[in-house]
Amino acid sequence: MIASPNLVETEELTTPFDIIVVGSGAAGLYAALCLPTHYRIGLITKDTLKTGASDWAQGGIAAAIAPDDSPVFHREDTLKAGAGLCDQNAVQFLVDNAGTTIESLVNMGVAFDRKGEQLAMTLEAAHSHARVLHAADTTGRAIIATLTEKVIQCPNITILPQAIALQLWIDPQQKSCQGLSVLYQGQINWIQAGAVILATGGGGQVYAQTTNPTVSTGDGVALAWRAGAIVRDLEFFQFHPTALTKPGAPHFLISEAVRGEGAHLVDEQGKRFAFDYDPRGELAPRDVVSRAIFDYLQTQQVGPNQAHVYLDLRPIETEQIRRRFPNIIRVCQKWGIDVFKEPIPVAPAAHYWMGGVKVDSNNATSIPGLYAIGETASTGVHGANRLASNSLLECLVFAAQLSNLKVTTPSPIANQSQLLIDNQEDWEAEMAQIQDIRRNLPILIWESAGISRQKAKLEAAIGRVNQWQEQLRAFTLSKPIVKLVPNQSVKFKQITAQFQLRCCSETLNLLDIGYLMLKSALFRTESRGGHYREDFPQPSQQWENHTLICGDRWHKGEIS
Repeated sequence: MIASPNLVETEELTTPFDIIVVGSGAAGLYAALCLPTHYRIGLITKDTLKTGASDWAQGGIAAAIAPDDSPVFHREDTLKAGAGLCDQNAVQFLVDNAGTTIESLVNMGVAFDRKGEQLAMTLEAAHSHARVLHAADTTGRAIIATLTEKVIQCPNITILPQAIALQLWIDPQQKSCQGLSVLYQGQINWIQAGAVILATGGGGQVYAQTTNPTVSTGDGVALAWRAGAIVRDLEFFQFHPTALTKPGAPHFLISEAVRGEGAHLVDEQGKRFAFDYDPRGELAPRDVVSRAIFDYLQTQQVGPNQAHVYLDLRPIETEQIRRRFPNIIRVCQKWGIDVFKEPIPVAPAAHYWMGGVKVDSNNATSIPGLYAIGETASTGVHGANRLASNSLLECLVFAAQLSNLKVTTPSPIANQSQLLIDNQEDWEAEMAQIQDIRRNLPILIWESAGISRQKAKLEAAIGRVNQWQEQLRAFTLSKPIVKLVPNQSVKFKQITAQFQLRCCSETLNLLDIGYLMLKSALFRTESRGGHYREDFPQPSQQWENHTLICGDRWHKGEIS
């Protein structure tokens, strides 16, 4: 049983933390556990624990630990999937430390599936060997449950649930990060810290069709970019080819491991059409399979309710399906699909953001005192296209680096001023407009910066996003967020402020990352990995570079 977490009252926030971790997925939890235990750590989670994308991860975690496998093979597979944009040193570090990471998880109590006495491993697309460890089809949940229990037992870790990070606190003289502002328990407070670690996950909610949970609104990337940090490769978004596609149902991810175990991707007539696009068929890399489905559906000219193909599990032995995929069976049953008798309707959905806040091998961003890990970060491991099941591994391997982090805790700044806002009469009307933007933005991004992109649509979408940004920033509701004064707490007369400000903050973040993605996709005039331009359908040697963004400046960066 998980004990009650160590929570904090707003009055205690005036005492600086040594380190603040923003996000409670695999990266944030593992980072908090790996940090030196003499530090006072604040763990900020936007909802409650166990609501992030890591908890949803089904397929598993990759590690070349089998006798017939090697980190050399894992490295080659990762580099190949990354389509020329991986940083080789980062990939080498990832694969070399995979075994130690798995050993750490096992010692913590993560119950991976076994085959006899050995850890069981399966094959996934674009892997040359079976190296994906799993816990049935809820691997992420098994890891998160274990990490959460460990975090709650640590007296030096204080949890702030349902807290929203609004703005990084940058020292005006040193240009270093010295904390952040947080919406917590209906008011805004500034919290000092010796270091801030962003582990907020991805930004899949910017797309109309995504496998990501509702909390994945790109907060960390937006916060870092607005503070002046360099962000990188934001045009590269991976679309998972097989998400459940049925009216009324969420875009539940049907794991890559299903195809690895032998499921077939078929059309209405049962034809395995993916082989028409790539000799590897349904086991080609994710971007290839996603585009194959997209292109195939375009040729069929089907309506939106018929815009899917099928994943047929029946080639897999029945008992193997029951043992490996109980959660998929359960979810499909909920939506009236019997996987033993009929194929699952599937279509691509936005799944994983390869880009993020640029970091070095120690997770440090371009702003001193600010760090990023997990999907929020761009370590260079994934390049233009992530290899399946490398994401959980990246979260943990790079988070472990923080065990060496040394920080100087700032002295408390006296006399935090207070502001009371009681003129919230206009907020309800503005909320309706904010929610309208929130509904329409993902549709716009899906249509303009989805699986297939082209110049005219990207330019038109940028113009529309700019209009929404200006509109939203002019609202009275957004002023407590965009015009925050450092070291000034803000209280609100109306109890609805927490919900309204959270919605406004997330929408501002989604608009910012939507803008950054669109501009990056327009900037890169080639096709590579998760970025495909109809008007530039081939990769170009001139574009074997990272896309680097600082403020409103875009430029190419070398691959290390």
